Amino acid sequence: MKKNIALVAGGYSGEFVISIQTAITIEKNLNSDLYNVYKIIIVKDEWYHEHKDEKIFVDKNDFSLTIEGHKVKFDCVFIAIHGTPGEDGRIQGYFDMLDIPYTSCNSIVSALTFNKSYCNKVVKAFNVVNIANSVHLIKGEPYSMGVVLDELRLPVFVKPNESGSSLGVSKVKKVEELLPAIEKAFREDNQVLIEEFIEGRELTIGVYKAKGILYALPATEIVSKNEFFDYEAKYTPGITNEITPAEIDNNLKEQLESKAMYIYRHLNCRGIVRMDFILQASSNKLFFLEVNTMPGQSENSIVPQQVRASGRSLQDFYGEILEGCLNNKA
Repeated sequence: MKKNIALVAGGYSGEFVISIQTAITIEKNLNSDLYNVYKIIIVKDEWYHEHKDEKIFVDKNDFSLTIEGHKVKFDCVFIAIHGTPGEDGRIQGYFDMLDIPYTSCNSIVSALTFNKSYCNKVVKAFNVVNIANSVHLIKGEPYSMGVVLDELRLPVFVKPNESGSSLGVSKVKKVEELLPAIEKAFREDNQVLIEEFIEGRELTIGVYKAKGILYALPATEIVSKNEFFDYEAKYTPGITNEITPAEIDNNLKEQLESKAMYIYRHLNCRGIVRMDFILQASSNKLFFLEVNTMPGQSENSIVPQQVRASGRSLQDFYGEILEGCLNNKA
């Protein structure tokens, strides 16, 4: 019997459009012979599925739909929401209470990894990879520009602590640029992370678990024409060169895969995540940047590139993710 899959997309953040693009790719590549897929759009005021140009609203008591008099309940939820409430753990807690399996990390892991500063502290404690020096600011708490500059060397990145797609991120090279960058980041979030810039090659790698087995996808090197891999570079064709698989030697490949898989296991991740690193030019050491538990999956996004480079089809890949979820082995 075909399984009913809820593909949830949208969300409450500036990443809404990216989430919709991710959901389009996933829906197109889910095997319709095996799954009945219901795309559900989640916005603050309503959760709904579109059926014959009509909005069918979700019954939040049990996360079900009633379509033409028939009640539809779900065997699994494929989460495709970037930002809140899909990437920060909120919706996972809701599904946990209803005992509905889902494809992503659980609520605690999602909340931790969504908070860049807290995640950095935990990963640093693993003692397997380097972490850039940083300062964590909280809105409403006093901070001193002098103390920040004593702690960190310019240039630095100033970024919202809980945000994706590089929204609100600035690269600061001069002292006078620092305050405007902090104010810009605070417009996106109530917490700001200021990190020292690490000169080097940006490498990113997908890691996922399927049928109880952990896999690393071929890594990608990101070469941006912009100052850094910002929102424009991520989503404007031609600005960024994404080289998949990355042109790296076997030693670095093994390091990248082993460190990413170690972090995945010890953070207790589930489903597909993408981890970003910098290979520092001066030392040849790997620095951890962040864990993305809801990586973009529009047709030309990095994870689909890596899946294709591994020799898999997206249909097989998403099928593995779903089957692992359905069998509690994700």
